[in-house]
Amino acid sequence: MPNINDFKAKLAGGGARANQFKVTMPFPGYAQVGGEIEDLAFLCRATTIPSMDIATIPVPFRGRQLKVAGDRIFEDWTITVMNDNNFAIRNAFESWMNQINQHVGGTTSLGTNIQAYIQDWRVEQLDKNNDVQKTYTFRGCFPVQVDPIDMSFDATDTIEEFSCTIAYQYWTSNTTDNVG
Repeated sequence: MPNINDFKAKLAGGGARANQFKVTMPFPGYAQVGGEIEDLAFLCRATTIPSMDIATIPVPFRGRQLKVAGDRIFEDWTITVMNDNNFAIRNAFESWMNQINQHVGGTTSLGTNIQAYIQDWRVEQLDKNNDVQKTYTFRGCFPVQVDPIDMSFDATDTIEEFSCTIAYQYWTSNTTDNVG
């Protein structure tokens, strides 16, 4: 019968910690306002490791359904950022989105080349010594929503924060076969 020592032996390194991570996101040159890449590694308060979804295609046959694997689905990715007094990260996201679709006129200065507005970003899962244990790379990222910053007279002892929703083409990881 398994005991606590058997369990402890299976939980290598004490288990992965949800609060040990780093997000690295280079902004396009036109959206950089100075320091946002390094700042984000510290000020990204929350994120997720991506889900893995493959749609199913139901194929009817004589009153029953055969489920066949369909296409992989990559849901949007969300991060939560603590706002600093310089609004560096917020300004970078606003600038990036404005270049993709400008506030006035709804046009873009980037042309029709998708490469002009996408970037590759990374989430690194760290251990208790800040050594990288696993890396997820999000390919072809761009922001699709920057959430509001809530402000209130009764919000004391808090730091402003906002979430940003990122669309991406697909993700890879350093421990997954990335062929294809």
